[in-house]
Order: sequence, then structure tokens, then C-alpha cells
Amino acid sequence: MNTTLRSVGAGSAVPKVAAIPAGVVTLADHENHARKVLDENAQAYFCGGAGDELTMHTNSYAWSTLRLQPRVLQPMAGGHTRIQLLGKTLAHPILLAPVAYQRMAHPDGELATAHAAAALGAGMVLSTQSSTSLESVASTVLHPSNSATRGPLWFQLYMLNGRGFTKDLVQRAEAAGYEALVVTVDAPTQGYRDRERRANFKLPVGVSAVNLSGLPVAQNAVLKPGQSALFDGLLTTAPTWDDIAWLQSITRLPIILKGILHEDDARQAANMGLAGIVVSNHGGRTLDTAVATADVLPRIAQKLAGDLPILVDGGIRRGTDVLKAIALGATAVMVGRPYVYGLANAGAVGVAHVLRLLRDELEVAMALCGCAILSQVTAKVVYQSTKL
Repeated sequence: MNTTLRSVGAGSAVPKVAAIPAGVVTLADHENHARKVLDENAQAYFCGGAGDELTMHTNSYAWSTLRLQPRVLQPMAGGHTRIQLLGKTLAHPILLAPVAYQRMAHPDGELATAHAAAALGAGMVLSTQSSTSLESVASTVLHPSNSATRGPLWFQLYMLNGRGFTKDLVQRAEAAGYEALVVTVDAPTQGYRDRERRANFKLPVGVSAVNLSGLPVAQNAVLKPGQSALFDGLLTTAPTWDDIAWLQSITRLPIILKGILHEDDARQAANMGLAGIVVSNHGGRTLDTAVATADVLPRIAQKLAGDLPILVDGGIRRGTDVLKAIALGATAVMVGRPYVYGLANAGAVGVAHVLRLLRDELEVAMALCGCAILSQVTAKVVYQSTKL
């Protein structure tokens, strides 16, 4: 893999270059090796899902059950993986999803991920709960030396504890140069993560959500007898569609909603003039037994009928999965756990290796299905059996 990782920006030294571990040649290899590298605490956080982890496992299984129908003797010269997204040309449709506390996986954390994303032309979404400041990551990705190759840089936003702090966070993101807000809307409360509870998960010393420094502490509601701590307490301040409208009023950045699984919610986002959606079940980390993203994507795409860009995440582990997502109506995909495993194994080089593997596998799958460019990838690529 010919990947150059440059020194970019003051305070953003090049991450130490590490070798890909011997025998690691697929995303599955990265995962298997990372489980030997990550301690129990980090594994509980990065590798786990909600409840019995049924949705987490069903996500990847749903992609694997779809079958591709190859075509032969199609012209392939000049093919490419470029797409248009939010008015920009991206080299490929693979973006890095927001993942919190990446310094638990590797000391370079989000800075290593940012270097790899810039070098491989991948869009990156920085988590609100990043263990590196949003300004430091922006200085890495948005350095002029990356201007010809980098993908977009977006900021993931949780709307937390009132509008004042949220507005301050949005203004910081705008000032740092972030190009869109990805608002996570599917986690007004956390599902029980049994693996984290068994491991007694806690953040290690020196790792924290640095962007949330100064976040006002939520006041516990005074409950009356018979009231619910969830419905009459925590959820009384959970964001609603009205808060999304308010967010539109205070930012110039495009807003993408992450966590859409119902076609009516997708239509509501389009009706409000939002910039896009991410079909996502939070990697199976909130509601166990929620529908797999591959299963619901075609229904949402049909409802939107091209009115909004659709991104999708959840269980994408192969370039063929990326092709299937495009065929089912997605504009682009996001991956989360796979690049964290690459990060754990070899820092920035590991993240870059994961991205390169996915793009190479996508190109091979396109060629074997007779698609030189992604606009040629239609639902016909996915085999639909019929009874004669």
C-alpha cells in the first residue's frame, strides 16, 4: 500500500508509522488481531452492542445474505469510484463514522484516524465524544497539503443539556472549518450494554470527552410517587423535531440526521430541507433487535425517491457490502468498528489499510458486476429470486 502520511499543521505531528501485522489482509483479520491488542475494557466498549447483541450481529449478516449477480463483457476502461455528495466530488463512497474515545484503541487516537482519512480521500465524521479536541483534528485534515486528496470533514453532534452549550459547540465546529453537522438522533437514552456492565467499563486515566469540557451538569428531576425516572426525568429534555428546526436557524452548516430507520422519519427530514440522512441503528448499541440497516434501506430509498442523499452504516465489512448498499439506494456508506480495529493494530497506517482494502474490494466487485462507475450500480446488481 503506497500511502504517505504527512506532517500537517502546528501541534499535529505525523503519527508514528507502524507495520501492518503479519497475516492481516482482510477486515476480518484486523478484527481478530485487534481483539488480541485491545484490553478487556476497550473491547467491552468498541466491540460490544446492546443487550444480547442480536442487532449488532444481524447488521453484518443481513449484508452477507444478499447475493450479487455478475455481468460479463462490459466495457470497464476509465472506471472509477467517484461520487457527488453535498456538492463535492469524493474519490470513493466510504466515510469514517463517528467513534468516541479513540485514544483507548491507540495513543494517537483521532489524530491518527484523521491522517489516514486525509491520505486515503475518505470523509471523516468526528465524534462529539472525541478524546482529541475538534480543533486539533480539523488542523490535521484541513491543512493545505491535503486539499487535493482529502474527503469532507464533518462534526457529529449530540444535542446535550440545553441549547446554550449546543450552540457553543456548533460555533466551535464552524470556526474550525467543519463542513457539516451529523446530528445523532437515535440515542435519547442508552440501551443496556451487557458486555460493558460485565467488564465494569470505565474510561482509562487520561481519556475523556475533551470537547464536552464545561458541559453543564443535568439536574436530576424531582419525581413524584409513581413517576418514571426515564420518561418523567431524563427524556423531558430529549431533543425533538423542534430542536432540529432551531439548529437549522443557528448554523450555516448542512445538517445530516444520523439514526434513521423509519421511512416516515426520512420523509420528515426531507420536508424540513435537511441535507441528508444516515440509515443507522447505532451499530446495534442502543435498541437490541432493531431492524438491520440493509433490510430497511430499500424502503427508505423508495420513500425519498432521490430527494435526499442517503448514507448507511451498520455491519459493512467488505467491498461487496459497499456495492450492495449503493445498489439498494445509498449514496455512500460509513464504517466504524473496522477502522478502530485497524487503529488498534497499526495506528494511522492500520486505518489507511482498512480504507484501502474496502476501496480495492469495491472496485473488484464493480468490475465483476459489469459496473464501471457507481451510477451504473442499480438494484439489478442484487439478485432477486422469483418463483416460476
